[in-house]
Amino acid sequence: MSTIAWIGLGHMGAPMSGNLVAAGHTVRGFDIAQASVAAAAERGVTPVGSIAEALEGADACFTSLPMPQHVRGVYDGPDGIWAHASADTLLMDTSTVDVETSRWCHTESAARGFRFVDTPVSGGTAGAEAHTLTFMLGGQADDVERARGFVQSMAGSVIACGGDGAGIAAKLVNNMMLFVSMMGVAEGSQLAEQLGLDATVFWNVANVSSGGSWPQRTWYPVPGVVDTSPANHGFDATFSVDLAHKDCALAVQAGTATGVHLPAATLALSQLDQLIEEGLGGKDCTLVTKFASPDGTLRGWTP
Repeated sequence: MSTIAWIGLGHMGAPMSGNLVAAGHTVRGFDIAQASVAAAAERGVTPVGSIAEALEGADACFTSLPMPQHVRGVYDGPDGIWAHASADTLLMDTSTVDVETSRWCHTESAARGFRFVDTPVSGGTAGAEAHTLTFMLGGQADDVERARGFVQSMAGSVIACGGDGAGIAAKLVNNMMLFVSMMGVAEGSQLAEQLGLDATVFWNVANVSSGGSWPQRTWYPVPGVVDTSPANHGFDATFSVDLAHKDCALAVQAGTATGVHLPAATLALSQLDQLIEEGLGGKDCTLVTKFASPDGTLRGWTP
């Protein structure tokens, strides 16, 4: 078994690092939020006080961070990963960042003599808890195969997507499709309600028909239909509006850079913008459902 450094122990990082511990690895975890460190420690992660301490003797290092600027800050600088990792430590980033930041990690890691693989994930907190995440790997072939061995115990699927930045490119496109699909589920759930359909009966119809989708199966935004739906607990975040907005904005940015027209993604982004303007950035992104409701109210949500 290996010694692994884990930087970033939030909603995704804590269960993912805990799964590595359960698989027999030694995991040293660092986060600036002490509550996150404590939560990870309950899963068997060894808390440490610095990135340098986490990296001491580590075979691999994972980062799981909220924003591109956090990834850049954690890698660079006198207290960063590059300053303290050994040349044989495989560096992997599970964060959702822009393609430019991911390629910067690849280029700068190589220039310093390190191996880096972008390893973003799909499946949310439920997939992190159940170690059924999809890992999308980007980098040099030998490094990707080495990364596969580290991520396997956290994953349901591991897919090599191509060269440097290919994993994060796949993640951005995937998440863009998720947000567009979620709009359809949101509107469908509310139209079914207004037409007098029983929510569970309609869900069963959609689930075996052409209206079926991942957000329909996992996040159906009506209480009591799907166990994993945020609607069951007041739309508390499993995938927050703030993080969804970041991911969707990165996809729309990529569309602009490549000349691809993304009207549906742009609409999804505008709805997430509106939720943030209403002070709801910390709630779950499925709260976009309220824009489909005739009067803006939802079962399971108290404004």
